[in-house]
Amino acid sequence: MGTIRNFEELEIWKLARELVNQIYADFKICNDFTFKKQITGAGISIMNNISEGFCRSGDTEFRNFLNIAAGSSGEVKCMYYIAEDQKYVTPGIAIDRRSECQKIINGTNRLMSYLRSSKTIRPSDHKTIRP
Repeated sequence: MGTIRNFEELEIWKLARELVNQIYADFKICNDFTFKKQITGAGISIMNNISEGFCRSGDTEFRNFLNIAAGSSGEVKCMYYIAEDQKYVTPGIAIDRRSECQKIINGTNRLMSYLRSSKTIRPSDHKTIRP
């Protein structure tokens, strides 16, 4: 069991950060500003909810924020179908990004499950999490 002291150490947060950068790159020149705002906002929501939940005082709150992050990942995944259909991105990019979203969804679900089953009482200044 490892001790995670900062949200930046979480693999799902690292994946979310990479996804946000990919979203910005994919839609840098997109003129559909409503779509662009929605997908970038959902991507940012993934990162922010993972970090905000980690910084809260307990596992229950952390799980709630992870659940929101998973939902935002699902939203981004869905929006890449729209982006593909509208030819904003190539099918290859869309498939890759949806796969990245699914990795985040799976990771948040595993972490929520672990936190739900954990009997460890942790100080709020760090998290003990199995990688």
